[in-house]
Amino acid sequence: MADTVGHARTLEELVRPLLEVLEALTGMESTYFTLVDEAAGRQTVLFARNTQALDIPESLSVPWDDTLCRRALDEGRAYTENVPAHWGDSAAARELGIQSYASTPVRMEDGRLYGTLCAASARSLPISEEARHALRLFSGLISQQLERERLVQELQAAITALSTSLMIDPVTGLPNRRALVQELTRRTAHAHRAQETVLVAFLDLDGFKAINDRHGHDTGDQFLAAIGCALSLGLRADDFIARLGGDEFVAVASVSSHDLPHALDAFRDRLTACTRGRFELDRVTLDYDGASIGVVAASDADADNEALIARADAAMYEAKRERRAS
Repeated sequence: MADTVGHARTLEELVRPLLEVLEALTGMESTYFTLVDEAAGRQTVLFARNTQALDIPESLSVPWDDTLCRRALDEGRAYTENVPAHWGDSAAARELGIQSYASTPVRMEDGRLYGTLCAASARSLPISEEARHALRLFSGLISQQLERERLVQELQAAITALSTSLMIDPVTGLPNRRALVQELTRRTAHAHRAQETVLVAFLDLDGFKAINDRHGHDTGDQFLAAIGCALSLGLRADDFIARLGGDEFVAVASVSSHDLPHALDAFRDRLTACTRGRFELDRVTLDYDGASIGVVAASDADADNEALIARADAAMYEAKRERRAS
C-alpha cells in the first residue's frame, strides 16, 4: 500500500487503497469517503467500498443534519457499536441498517471541513486502537493530497494567467507582438494547405503625439484603447489585431488566393473605417481622420514573420507619404 499511496496522483488513487485497508483493520463491510457541503446542507459519498450486505453507494447524497458524521463531530464520538442506541433519530442510518459506525473528519490546511472518512457495519463490532489510529492517519494523508491538488490548481491558474499576460498589451487589452508572431506562424502554415493568402496590415496613428502633448498621456492611452476596441469590433471574426507598441497596430486576415487585389483593398477599407470617426473619451472628444495603413500579402519571398511585418511597415510609410502629399 505504501507504494500505491506514495505514487497517488489524484484523490481517488489515494483514497481507494485506503478504504481497502480500513476495511481489513475494522472488519466493517462498508468503508467510504464523503464530501460535506455545509453551505448547501448536503453530504455526498465520493468513494465507497462495500463487500457484504451493507451497501453505501457512491454518489449517495443525504441531508448533512441527518448524518451520523454530523452527530459524531458534534459529540466528539468517533466510534459506536450501537448506532440505534446513540443516534436512533437518524433516518439515513435506519434505512441503511447501520449498527456499528466509525468516522473521522477530513479538514483542509486552514481547518475547513472537507469531508469524512467512515466505516460502517450492519453488525455490532468493536474497533481496535490500531484501527482508530489508522482512521486518523488516513485522514491526514487525504488532507495532504487535497492540499497538494489545491496548490497544483493554483499553480496552473497562475501559469495560465502569466502566459496570458505575456501575450496581452496592458493598455488596449489586445494581443501584443509576441502573440502576433505566433498567429502569423499559425496562419502562414495553414494558408499553404488551404490555398489561402495571409494579408498583413500595418497601422500608424497619425497625429498621436499631438494628442498626447495636448491632452496628456492618460487621454492618449484612452485613445489607444478606443482604437483597439473599434478595431476589435469592426473587423471580421477571423481577422486578428495586435498592438505592437506606441501608436502602431498590426492586423492580419486570411483570404482566398484567387481574390487578392479586391481582398487587399477591402481589408484596408475596413481598417480605415474602424480608425476614422468621433471618439468619446473621459475628458475630451476627438474627431480623428484615421490611421495610415499599409497592406501586403505574404509570399514565399518573406524570410520570416519579422520580414513580413517589416514589409507591411514599409507599405504603411508609403501610404503616409501619399496622405501628406495629397
